Amino acid sequence: MSGRQSNKLPNNLPQLQNLIKRDPQSYVEEFLQQYRHYQSNVQIFRLQPDKPNKELAELVMFLAQVGHCYLQHLSTFPQELSELLLSHHTVLEPDLRMTFCKALILLRNKDLIDPSGLLELFFELLRCHDKLLRKTLYTHIVTDIKNINAKHKNNKVNTTLQNFMYTMLRDSNPIAAKISLDVMTELYKRNIWNDAKTVNVITTACFSKVTKVLVAGLKFFLGKDEDEKNDSDSESEAEGPTARDIKVKYATGKKTTKNKKKLEKMMKVLKKHKNKRKAEVFNFSAIHLIHDPQDFSEKLLKQLEDSKERFEVKIMMMELISRLVGIHELFLFNFYPLRPEVFTAPSKRSDKDSPVCCPGFPSTRPTGVQVIEPVIMTIANNFVTDRNSGEVMTVGINAIKEVAARCPLAINEDLLQDLAQYKIHKDKNVMMSARGLIQLFRNLNPQMLQKRDRGRPTEASSEAKIKDYGELEAKDYIPGAEVLEVDVENKEGKEDEDGWESASISDDDEDGEWVDVHHSSDEDTGEVAEKLQSIPIEERKAIAAAVSGSRLLTQDDFKKIRMAQIAKEVNAVPGKGQKRKTVDSDDEGDSRGELLTLRNIEKLHKKPKADKETRLATAMAGRTDRKEFVRKKTKLNPHASTSNKEKRKTKNFMMMRHSQNVRTKGKRSFREKQIALRDALLKRKKHYK
Repeated sequence: MSGRQSNKLPNNLPQLQNLIKRDPQSYVEEFLQQYRHYQSNVQIFRLQPDKPNKELAELVMFLAQVGHCYLQHLSTFPQELSELLLSHHTVLEPDLRMTFCKALILLRNKDLIDPSGLLELFFELLRCHDKLLRKTLYTHIVTDIKNINAKHKNNKVNTTLQNFMYTMLRDSNPIAAKISLDVMTELYKRNIWNDAKTVNVITTACFSKVTKVLVAGLKFFLGKDEDEKNDSDSESEAEGPTARDIKVKYATGKKTTKNKKKLEKMMKVLKKHKNKRKAEVFNFSAIHLIHDPQDFSEKLLKQLEDSKERFEVKIMMMELISRLVGIHELFLFNFYPLRPEVFTAPSKRSDKDSPVCCPGFPSTRPTGVQVIEPVIMTIANNFVTDRNSGEVMTVGINAIKEVAARCPLAINEDLLQDLAQYKIHKDKNVMMSARGLIQLFRNLNPQMLQKRDRGRPTEASSEAKIKDYGELEAKDYIPGAEVLEVDVENKEGKEDEDGWESASISDDDEDGEWVDVHHSSDEDTGEVAEKLQSIPIEERKAIAAAVSGSRLLTQDDFKKIRMAQIAKEVNAVPGKGQKRKTVDSDDEGDSRGELLTLRNIEKLHKKPKADKETRLATAMAGRTDRKEFVRKKTKLNPHASTSNKEKRKTKNFMMMRHSQNVRTKGKRSFREKQIALRDALLKRKKHYK
């Protein structure tokens, strides 16, 4: 008994904690003693909550560590600790407040406290002016919600917390509102809260009066989901002709320069078609989950008109409105007259800021000419002028090109021909942008270009027709299906004429001898193309409709159709414009998704020349490990004075112009130099003696 009384365990909490975890039943008495001690310290704490209490902090952490061992005795401990924090969190000493929070986190990790109540408490604590505490709470909130939804979605807890966060976003404390928004965006990016309710709660942040909350909400909708990027094009290759198919088609014929050039053009066109056939990836799924995008965009526009935020924030709001209009195909006519006000003399702003006005705009849907045309004219008048730099002009032409690609009626013939004149501009970026615009209208409406800019007409350009506003072209047949009928007729005629078999080896041939096989060559392709060109367009459509409705098409049939459609963009129309060059696409690799990026608008073909400061910084960065090559002369005595010869090197020439050495140094003859050298050697020899 005397040994029990001399036990020092009650004063050594870490040792007692270790022993209790090993054998809780043997140390109930010591635990109760510490628990009573904790209760007495809590009573003292309630009298002076702003005073530091190290002993209370140690007892709280001790009880949190052993809480799972004595559930009956500590049933009210988590609730009591939460009430203390909720009542006194504004006046608590920072270290003691952090200890209470860590104890509650420890209890939550042991599943001894309800997550909903604890997370609501932590959101309330975000109002505290304690950066370390806010960072700790933010990490725990995200991690805890992730663990709650790890196995399955806990809709009950999620709904409660989402409703609470909706009120937190409107909180008067900007710090608490900003962190609440950060929590929701982080959970969305981690695919934990990626439902429509979360997105529509975040939309309220775009109307916040706090600039930080407003910018965070705008950035959320302007950002991309990196996990959804998929650069694989295996599906598109399986559906259509591959590069190997085209090479086989043009490589089995005669090796001529004409076939080689045609193969290169076909490969370029194939690359462009592959990008068009890629499955659309929704990188902006948050925008797609908005319940009422029309009302949301109208409210944003009204806020933009009355906003007094800085220029960059206004640009972000305009870009979000543009994306909403483009993705959801909204009608927001009041938005377009507002845009020319932004395009005010890009020279007043830096070249880096001026292109930022453009990226979101070309994503808007085709609309009335009267609405879009003033905006295009404003871009042309302020950006595409010789007084601007080449980069600004490039941005202007590319922006006009992307708008015209979605709304061809918005640009008039005079402006198009004026912009086409920049095809011979001295700046390569401007020149390539103008050629890209010309190439676009070669496919859309060649009649708007001057005759010399139209290029040699192809079958595809001759069949192209510009649609009126609101016009739809519904087809009841597969375009290009007529090639199947003509190809069958061509093969039957070839077999009757030459008597070749289409099978490689006959099943009835017992000797296993080789059988002549007729391969499709460039001559066969040319015959099929000639037959198609000789058939009028209306008759082609009738044949295509008959083929489409008469039988089921296989994958090989679709490959033939796509091959013929690609060939139309290369084959010239016979008898028209033979002297002009064939159309060569400058944008064969372009693929327009649901939204354009800044890279599509800038699209610099030549890297801009760096300024002097950038070149100097690059040069100095490469000399960090190099040694100095300058020979340094060290004196034997560092405190010795300099000689007259050394001083003469630093003197001004006007001070030394009367000196004989300086005046006659460059005029001495070879003989005089010999004499001077001899005298110097004799003098040195005499000196050393």
